[in-house]
Amino acid sequence: MGQMKGKASIEFDNPPVIISAGAVVGRKEGQGPLGALFDQVEQDDMFGKDNWEQAESAMQKQTADLVIEKGGIRKGDLRYLFAGDLLGQLIATSFGTVDLEIPLFGLYGACSTMGEAMSLGAMAVNAGYAKQVMSMASSHFATAEKQFRFPLGYGNQRPLSATWTVTGCGAVVLAGDRKSGMAKITGITTGRMVDMGAKDSMNMGAAMAPAAFHTIEQNLEDFQINESYYDQIITGDLGEVGRRILLEFMKNKGHDLEPILMDCGIEIYDKEQQDTHAGGSGCGCSAVTFCSYILPKVQSGTWKRVLFVPTGALLSTVSFNEGETIPGIAHAVMIEHIE
Repeated sequence: MGQMKGKASIEFDNPPVIISAGAVVGRKEGQGPLGALFDQVEQDDMFGKDNWEQAESAMQKQTADLVIEKGGIRKGDLRYLFAGDLLGQLIATSFGTVDLEIPLFGLYGACSTMGEAMSLGAMAVNAGYAKQVMSMASSHFATAEKQFRFPLGYGNQRPLSATWTVTGCGAVVLAGDRKSGMAKITGITTGRMVDMGAKDSMNMGAAMAPAAFHTIEQNLEDFQINESYYDQIITGDLGEVGRRILLEFMKNKGHDLEPILMDCGIEIYDKEQQDTHAGGSGCGCSAVTFCSYILPKVQSGTWKRVLFVPTGALLSTVSFNEGETIPGIAHAVMIEHIE
């Protein structure tokens, strides 16, 4: 009971350590500001496969193999795999990870999935249910557009509030009983569903910002801290629109996040040069930005303590076409430098 903090948080007695991380992205992501930081940039967005869904599965398998190799890890030592994607029935994950032969928890938290995967993986390791686990999430521009919006051949005009789904997959391996590694996970705050009535599927930032606000505020309350505790608070894919909304919400509660608030969706693309409008989105957005950009900064000590908050909009083609609103969710993971 001593590890439970407040209403929705856990402070780990035995903080899991991130011992390996990797990111594989598509061509557009490789052309962006973070391009040189990714482990692999695939020039063929089909990944050598016959359709987009197979391409995303191949990307997951490629990323998992990469992280295992980078960490010098034996596949058989991974007790569990926590992974997910945006597609119906998690087909990118189920087909992509079958050859890994690792016990799988398939997860769907929309674009917050990397936060969910890391949270559950950290809980398992901290509790002693596993010595090593992998947490992974992916998205693909073409599979997401095909499922949620319009076929690519339709060539519809995108509003300025729209974000560009990242083609990318990021994964980390978490381990227990370690004093060294890339960084440690000291705590988590699990988000709840927040629905403020947003209905515009082309403005995900507005749908997710209230959930990010609630989770960040809950983290500060549960741990009895303020925003100065962190060097950076990093949301998953609010984009330009969602970031402005979140800043306003936090300001109204007496928190000035402007100097330390970063959004993975804003960082991953060059808005002016790459025509991505409000920024990037998708499960892969926060996953690859974390593994390639955020984690190395924590490892080096540039940032001693960050709050990583992947954000998700929980809609489907069924709910949207039935006129339902778009609930949001966000999961916070506390990442710290290892001295």
